[in-house]
Amino acid sequence: MAGRHSFAELRGRMTPEARAAAEAKAVGLEAEMDLAEVRRAMKLSQEEIGQTLQINQGSVAKIEKRADMYVSTLRRFIEAMGGELEIIARFPDHSVKIRSFSDLSEKGNP
Repeated sequence: MAGRHSFAELRGRMTPEARAAAEAKAVGLEAEMDLAEVRRAMKLSQEEIGQTLQINQGSVAKIEKRADMYVSTLRRFIEAMGGELEIIARFPDHSVKIRSFSDLSEKGNP
C-alpha cells in the first residue's frame, strides 16, 4: 500500500517535542467533551439515550445543544450513559466535591 504507514511508524518519526505535544493534546481532548461527544465516545445513539430517559430523539438533540440546564437534567443524561455526575469546585489552593447535588439521586428527586 503506497503512501500508507502504521501509526507506530509515524509516531517513531516524530521528534520528542512533537510526541509530547500530541500526547498533551490527546489528554486535553479526553478531559473536555460536550455531551454529544461523550455520547458518541460511549458509542450510544440519541435514540438509545432517549429510550433510557423516556424522551424522543429530538429532545435528546436539544439537551445536547443546551448551554444551560438544570443539574438534575445533566445528572440524568450522564446516568443514562452509564456514568455518574460529580460537581467539583476548584479553588487556587484546593478542590471541594459538592455533595448536595449527589444527594439528589439518593433522595429520589428528578
